[in-house]
Amino acid sequence: MGRFQSLRNFDAFPRAEEHLLQKTHSGAIVSIIGIAVMVTLFVHELQYYLTTYTVHQMSVDVKRGENLPIHINITFPSLPCEVLSVDAIDMSGKHEVDLDTNIWKLRLTRDGKIMGAEYLSDLVEKEHSGHKHDESDHHDESSQHKHEHTLGSDAEKMIENVKQAISNGEGCRVYGVLDVQRVAGNFHISVHGLNIFVAQQIFGGAKKVNVSHVIHDLSFGPKYPGIHNPLDGTARILDDTSGTFKYYIKIVPTEYRYLSKEVLPTNQFSVTEYFVQMRDFDRSWPAVFFLYDLSPITVTIREERRSFLHFLTRLCAVLGGTFALTGMLDRWMYRIIEAMTKSKRQQSISR
Repeated sequence: MGRFQSLRNFDAFPRAEEHLLQKTHSGAIVSIIGIAVMVTLFVHELQYYLTTYTVHQMSVDVKRGENLPIHINITFPSLPCEVLSVDAIDMSGKHEVDLDTNIWKLRLTRDGKIMGAEYLSDLVEKEHSGHKHDESDHHDESSQHKHEHTLGSDAEKMIENVKQAISNGEGCRVYGVLDVQRVAGNFHISVHGLNIFVAQQIFGGAKKVNVSHVIHDLSFGPKYPGIHNPLDGTARILDDTSGTFKYYIKIVPTEYRYLSKEVLPTNQFSVTEYFVQMRDFDRSWPAVFFLYDLSPITVTIREERRSFLHFLTRLCAVLGGTFALTGMLDRWMYRIIEAMTKSKRQQSISR
């Protein structure tokens, strides 16, 4: 029995006798406030525990022989679909578009409403020896002499249709996926697919080709949570001028690892922009170029969740701290109220 008596000396939570406990209105108010604060903090800590966070790691990119998907969705409000073409050129000078590539062109009215769609199924691989990343090679004088005398009724009808579309304010939205080799290169959207003589008949000169455009989406792979594609929503509208837009893109290979261990291979990128205004003596035609290069470093983004022990530790800290603070506040309020009550009683007695 003596041993149990000595064990009671270690009790850190002694109980006061019931007749010594006194419940007050101030204590009830403090208790309600304390409970509300503790519930709020508990919900916040639970949300903090359930929310995942990301950890970034960098390593050397060792991938080889894979294709690079390019997702495009761009509107040209001042150019009809009949004159627009999409070309992709890699670092070796090979002009190629994968046969499995899916590119669509949507005809748009002046108000941006869809009129019709055209599937670009006539894109084929071409070799251009000594090809440079410049638009001037697409419209040289030799091509002009080659095609100048081959215009037939079909070409004249196309010229008439395009002129009518331009006068009606017809535009075009180009969207789809380009699958290119995983090497540096560029793709561009322009009127380079036209015979230069036909283009001259339609526009009356390169300075009258308006390559104003709105980039709705440009990405190099599937999107992951938190990704930011810097060109999405970009609008470049030209008034009374023309020229070539060049976007220099640095692609960073990226792997996103979900909490479920699922791995999503994709790419993020940074970009700088350059605009070259057309001059009277320029032989090139306006275009929108996207010149890309790949970084040798790959970024791994991994989702993680905080440990349950960490959650318990923070929960005990905030709830215990709140309980202790409300207890101190209750004692201070009780003493202040008691002091004020005593002073009033003494004043009434003295009278």
